[in-house]
Amino acid sequence: MATQLETTSALERRISMAVASHAIEREVTDRLRKLSRTVKMAGFRPGKVPMKMIEQSYGPQVHAEVLGDAVSKAFSDAVDEHKLRVAGQPQIERRDDAADGEIGFTATFEVYPEVALGDVSTLEIEKAGCSVGDEEVQKTIDILRRQRAGWEAVERAAQDEDQVTIDFIGTLDEVAFDGGTASDFAFTLGQGRMLPDFETGVRGAVAGDKRSFPVAFPADYGSQELAGKTAQFEVTVKKVEQPVLPEVDAEFARQFGVADGDVEKMRSDIRSNLEREVSQRVRNRIKLSVMDALPGIASFELPKALVESENQALGERALADLQARGIDIKNIPIPPDAFTEQAEKRVRLGLIVGELVKSQNLQAKPDQIRTQIEEFAQAYENPAEVIRYYFSDRNRLAEVEALVVEQNVVDHVLSKAKVKDQSVPFDELMGSN
Repeated sequence: MATQLETTSALERRISMAVASHAIEREVTDRLRKLSRTVKMAGFRPGKVPMKMIEQSYGPQVHAEVLGDAVSKAFSDAVDEHKLRVAGQPQIERRDDAADGEIGFTATFEVYPEVALGDVSTLEIEKAGCSVGDEEVQKTIDILRRQRAGWEAVERAAQDEDQVTIDFIGTLDEVAFDGGTASDFAFTLGQGRMLPDFETGVRGAVAGDKRSFPVAFPADYGSQELAGKTAQFEVTVKKVEQPVLPEVDAEFARQFGVADGDVEKMRSDIRSNLEREVSQRVRNRIKLSVMDALPGIASFELPKALVESENQALGERALADLQARGIDIKNIPIPPDAFTEQAEKRVRLGLIVGELVKSQNLQAKPDQIRTQIEEFAQAYENPAEVIRYYFSDRNRLAEVEALVVEQNVVDHVLSKAKVKDQSVPFDELMGSN
């Protein structure tokens, strides 16, 4: 049946359409007949329930389903007819001006904007770089030694990197609170595991000391009982121990998979792993620089439906993250527009990247996908098994394909834009996520 398309705003469209009443009734009758063969009702054998009773019990539901299917098909056909790209779900409403024998509807929805890309060569991109040398390898080995440190008791005052074993009781208004009491509790000073005031209160103590000090809890602390409040702690220091680092020898090398204990082989392996990690982090930094710059080459209105959907997804992700950290999310309200700004940026960037991929043929090629998977696999003990793992699942392949497309976009932009090399210190790069 004929449809009528209206433009109600820059991105909003309205389609008037209709479905034939007799076609709906015929389909309803057919479905009820099929249903009658299996439906069960008290006092009747399957297949023997009177049609009138089936119509009374199931007619409204079946009619709604048939009408919904018909309207969905009519809308899909109308979208194809007018060559529209629909953004989000349409709002379907009944209309009263349909012709005899028809049921009329209107569908109001948004379409994707026309994304006109500007000149990529006008963009300015900072291209991060970082090298791995002997100093970086040694820093990594020192970290590995500290991770495997032993401990020996000392009689001096506790300082950063020492492990202290304590008993403590925390009180609010002289009343002990849940989770504020522990015995033989060990932690390492200077690692930030405890609140700053707590570490300050213990630092400088010797074994046998008893100390009392206040500890201020931050306003965003996970426990509502303690958030923004100051508690009093009574602490007994039972042990102060300093780290004893293992020697970099054959035994140390064997702990990292070097069967013959060759220390130089271990250093070479560490360098290779570092170079791979540094390369990945540098690539991520460059990608962020490119993605931050891309919105500068296009200006267009965003479909509200896409922004609202992304805003909701970001909110759900934030709650899931809090829940994964053990925080009760039942009483944590998220304002409707909490992530709107972030959602707008993500939608805008997604549309620009999509247009760039289409206009410049930046889709992922099979050999690029395989190369990326092989690169992932090199970080594992059995690369062949990892490669099979990815190629055995379409969803995992799709994830890799998305990464390759992003990299194609980055490479394309870097080949056109004004690029400024930026040297990033190793410690800064490895300290970033």
